[in-house]
Amino acid sequence: MEYRQLGSSGLRVPALSFGTGTFGGQGPLFSAWGQSDAAEARRLVDICLDAGVTLFDTADVYSGGASEEILGDAIRGRRDSVLISTKTGLPMGDGPQDWGASRARLLRAVDDSLRRLGTDYIDLLQLHAFDASTPVEELIGTLDLLIAAGKVRYAGVSNYPGWQLMKAQAVADRQGKPRLVAHQVYYSLIGRAYEADLMPLGADQGVGALVWSPLGWGRLTGRIGRGRPIPEGSRLHETEQFAPPVETELLYRVVDALDEIAAETGKTVPQIAINWLLRRPTVASVIIGARNEEQLRQNLGAVGWALTPEQVAALDAASDVLPPYPHTPIASRRASPA
Repeated sequence: MEYRQLGSSGLRVPALSFGTGTFGGQGPLFSAWGQSDAAEARRLVDICLDAGVTLFDTADVYSGGASEEILGDAIRGRRDSVLISTKTGLPMGDGPQDWGASRARLLRAVDDSLRRLGTDYIDLLQLHAFDASTPVEELIGTLDLLIAAGKVRYAGVSNYPGWQLMKAQAVADRQGKPRLVAHQVYYSLIGRAYEADLMPLGADQGVGALVWSPLGWGRLTGRIGRGRPIPEGSRLHETEQFAPPVETELLYRVVDALDEIAAETGKTVPQIAINWLLRRPTVASVIIGARNEEQLRQNLGAVGWALTPEQVAALDAASDVLPPYPHTPIASRRASPA
């Protein structure tokens, strides 16, 4: 397994990490993702560690805390061999202090996560979404308190607007507080919006990307394509309402290119899609998920080899879309000038 620096921090993370959204399987979304119990979770963690995958990503909102609890049980007795990434900020209840990134909320949420995980520190804490109601100075100050207390080693964000991430970095610099080192983002061959603002920001500011849903919410599994509708039993039937949107023709164009490269290489469509991501600037780790051992082993096959420059170019071309204004020069736009 290749290990990479997480942004400009000293933390080294594996190129592949494991997402535990399938642990617990409670609620309409997470039950569709997977329902791994403690025994299966331990088996999946065993396989990951054998392959050098040492970073495990979770969140307090995953199955109402059950994911953190099951992960904590699965790593018991080997805490020093793993890295834990968890997220907070999304609603965990109906009360006014049950969501967001206020000091009161974060301090309590971290203590709750530590209890569920059965540990006394979190390697990487990420704010699950931008909270406009909390001043950024309060957020940065609270993260500093948590780091100084030893409860959190590093901090980052997830699904953040670029201008708010930059604002947080500026406040951290002005106050002499620890900077954010990670951004957990959606990025895939059928979702390249990350490249417009967030990728150059990450490169400039030393913020490493942890990629979620590298297979485009299950659309790049090789089971969907031209003449291949969503199969029976696919989680997309139940979860597509939560998924990042994609144009059908873009999906088919990308899958056509993936199918061709799969025939050339003998690799699977998911392995090729993940391998492409691993070559992209600022990507520190791609988070893979699995409902069972077979899926996990297949995804682990995305490392240890490389696409050729020609294959990368073919995937780049198939997945290319016109970036939003103002990232494309006016003269190169297809529409007539206004």
